[in-house]
Order: sequence, then C-alpha cells, then structure tokens
Amino acid sequence: MVGERSESIEEYLEALFKLGQGGVPATVGRLAAELAVTPASVSQMLGRLRETGLVQRDRDGAITLTAGGLHEGARLVRRHRLSERFLADVLQLPWDQVHGEACKMEHAISSEVEARLAHHLGDPLTCPHGHAIPSEDGVLDEQPARPLADLRAGDHGVIARISDEQPDLLRYLASLGLMPAVCVEVESVAPFGGPQLVRVGGSQYALGREVAAKVLVRG
Repeated sequence: MVGERSESIEEYLEALFKLGQGGVPATVGRLAAELAVTPASVSQMLGRLRETGLVQRDRDGAITLTAGGLHEGARLVRRHRLSERFLADVLQLPWDQVHGEACKMEHAISSEVEARLAHHLGDPLTCPHGHAIPSEDGVLDEQPARPLADLRAGDHGVIARISDEQPDLLRYLASLGLMPAVCVEVESVAPFGGPQLVRVGGSQYALGREVAAKVLVRG
C-alpha cells in the first residue's frame, strides 16, 4: 500500500511517474534536479527501490518504474492533484499556493479519504494547473498539447496546462489571464528568439519564449 511507504520513497515514486509521462527517460541527474538532492542520494535510494521491486534500470542508465511502481506512483499523483483541486475549489487557496500544500497532504491521505475526496469534488479530470488526474485504477489520460512558444503569428489555441508549478510563474501567468481553458492568439513573433505578442481576451502581452514554453496549448 502507498501509505506504508516512507515520504521519501513516495517522493521518488511520484517524481519517476511524472518524468515517465513526459516521454523523457529518467536518469540519476534528472531525478537529482527534480527532487533537489545530490546524485549520490538518488543512487542510494534507487538501490532501495530496486530491492523492493519498484524500479528497474537499463544498460543505458534510464530508470523506469515496474508495474508495481507505476501503480503506486499513479496513486500518489492522483492524491496530490485531488488535494490541489480541494485546496483551490473548496478552500479557495490561490492556484500558486496549492502545489506546495498538496505535497504535504498527499502522504497523509488514505484510500478511503481519497475516494470520498474524489466524490465530493465530482471526480475532476484535471488539477488547477491543467494536469490530468490519474483514474482510480491508475490510468493517466493526458491530452496532447504543445508549447505556446511553438506557435506562429496568426496561430491560436486553448491553454491545456502549465508545465511548471513554480509559485512565481503561476502568479505571473494568472496576472495575465493565462490559465487553463483560456483562449490565446499569437499576433506576432519577434525574430532571433525574441518575445511573442499574444492576445488574451481584449489584452495584448509580450511573452518571453522561456515563459511561453511552459504554457501548453491545444489547437
């Protein structure tokens, strides 16, 4: 059961699950950066996780979750994103604060509380930042989306999700109205990696490419 794991192990399982969904192989370096720990700490933890049959590592160094690890990782991500939804929708906590608070809550939620929470919220499909919530049986249906930075002048789309949940970025995007389900149109693109001029409703904003790359859109 997920609740029987230490919080440290759960953090690794959650991080590996998210990295795996991104389509980029997880490595010691990527895990260290994701969890803000040293590569030595990652290597030590991976040894423990391999012993318990939760992860495997191929000859190229790529780290993947086993079937059991995927199941537990999905449950952790589900509890985290349901917690974010509860904090935002019920407690009205700003969307730039819910990620950090949900990181604390997810480790304390039992299967029963998880089920009741999902029912109370109406079985939401996404977290406040637009990321898909895994189903009760661990299936993650993340819809395809592309970075706003890839759009050309005249292109438009609907914001699907924000890839980076850093509070400062979320506050900035909210101030511009760049949130999931909002329509956005690219009016012009400056050359040589310059900013995009985007329209949101009746307003125009010059958006740096680094920021635009973290806003994922459909259409």
